Amino acid sequence: MFEKLKRRSIQKHTEKNLAGRDRSQVNAALKTLAFLVDEGLHTNFEPFFDLASEMGLQRKDVSVFSFLEVTKKTPSLRSNQVNNKHFSWNGAIRNQDAAEFLDRDFDVLVALYDQNHTFLNHMVSRSKAKFKVGSQGNDDRLFDLTIAVSPKNVATFKIELIKYLKILNKIV
Repeated sequence: MFEKLKRRSIQKHTEKNLAGRDRSQVNAALKTLAFLVDEGLHTNFEPFFDLASEMGLQRKDVSVFSFLEVTKKTPSLRSNQVNNKHFSWNGAIRNQDAAEFLDRDFDVLVALYDQNHTFLNHMVSRSKAKFKVGSQGNDDRLFDLTIAVSPKNVATFKIELIKYLKILNKIV
């Protein structure tokens, strides 16, 4: 019961974040790139760094942050990971690395997760990224560009992402 109340409260905070989003820098060129990934779908992040290098970015200009749903207390050695236990009932994130990730002004944020995911939707809504890209099946209000490819299919998603970012003059 408490988990359901927590999710509902986080959803309300997500709605509030959506209402106050600044879209003035949406046309900025791509210099920094971030990926927000559901670790249930992707555990190897190397393809994301390869994608960034194809766009002409260096590894230092790319950040990958993951979410892993946990039911028990399990230790993790990853510093770029957040889980459902790091979210308070009022939407606050009790993970310093996640807070720093969300406060960075990335030029493009790519969110790769299936369906509507309460915690990842909240992270996308809190992100200060200028341009947000998501996959089909998620809340369209969160994203400036939605690509109709399954987030599990990284190869096809990569091709489509590069194509649309070129069309939008984000990359040359």
